[in-house]
Amino acid sequence: MTVVFRRAVPADFPEIRRITRDAYLRAGHFAADHPYMSVLEDVEHRAGHAQVWVAETSGKVVSAVTLTFAGQPYSEIAQNGELEFRMLAVDPAHQGGGVGRAVVRQIVEYARQLPGVGAISLTT
Repeated sequence: MTVVFRRAVPADFPEIRRITRDAYLRAGHFAADHPYMSVLEDVEHRAGHAQVWVAETSGKVVSAVTLTFAGQPYSEIAQNGELEFRMLAVDPAHQGGGVGRAVVRQIVEYARQLPGVGAISLTT
């Protein structure tokens, strides 16, 4: 399986919203009417205040994650010199096949290329 990891574009936002919602609901993290679901579904806001990335397999978006840095609005725990990732979601139809693992590997590779970043923090 080849996974392409890239920055999300506005055309991806509806699929990111669906994947994130479906993944969180299927995992039982929240009920559909939980207030945090509206935060997860507001991809436009997230993309305006953090980096939203997607993973594709066979040209189809199957995962999304938010990357942020210390002091930015979506950062919860990152300290200076850290890349924080959160809101990692894999389409339930693609879970269990290594997509999540591939995304984490890509995040690590991306972080290694960033000047001044020496660590990664994860909010889950």
